Amino acid sequence: MDAFTAGLLHRIRTTQTDLTRARETGDDYLAEVEQAELEDLHRLAAEHGVEVAAPGV
Repeated sequence: MDAFTAGLLHRIRTTQTDLTRARETGDDYLAEVEQAELEDLHRLAAEHGVEVAAPGV
């Protein structure tokens, strides 16, 4: 795995964690920001052929 792929997957995992935390604490604004970031990261992964496992897999 190259550095780009590893970094991207790390950012996706971190963002998923941050999104979950924002939802659990009721921070709607932060949840929206994290959701948008996660969508951007998934788009970037798809554009570069990086497969992203479903959360919890």
